[in-house]
Amino acid sequence: METLNHSFFMYINSFAGQNFIVDKLGIIIGEYMPYLFIGIEVWLYFFKKLKKEALYAFYAVLLGLMLNQIIGLFYFHPRPFMDGLGQTLVYHVSENSFPSDHTTFMASIAFALIFIRNTRSLGIFLLLLAIIGGMARVFIGVHYPFDILGSLFTSIVSATFVVLFKNYFDKMSTLIFRIEEWIFKGKI
Repeated sequence: METLNHSFFMYINSFAGQNFIVDKLGIIIGEYMPYLFIGIEVWLYFFKKLKKEALYAFYAVLLGLMLNQIIGLFYFHPRPFMDGLGQTLVYHVSENSFPSDHTTFMASIAFALIFIRNTRSLGIFLLLLAIIGGMARVFIGVHYPFDILGSLFTSIVSATFVVLFKNYFDKMSTLIFRIEEWIFKGKI
């Protein structure tokens, strides 16, 4: 499996350093795509008035990133540059690469929105962007392809958990809505 992971990485990363514009685009997508997802969350919550849907996605992100941290306690996988492989286009700390937090962040939002009927098409579009963002992380040399697959798995698990325990998360959302109401009415 590791040989396959390295082979896929070397193929995708082999395009790095070939073209300045492509490299910059890869860096922008790989490093900054999560900000687009944050913007979409804010848009859903405040402007589209899809507050519950935005919060479900937020809960999925929290659970997905927490799951990543738990996995990291039991399994360490070096980043490609730690193994002396490929070309790295950005600086990154030498730490565990599996699963990718960037991709988990984006894919958790996407899967949570896919699992909700009225945001499904947006979720599918965001999943495509999450996969592109994850592959950009491979292109810029900071993740292996299997790190991205692991992120998709943790994201599906976290979004599924939110859907299965929707009633519990609805209670949390009600508390958030009350706090928001108090803040905007000047009671806090």
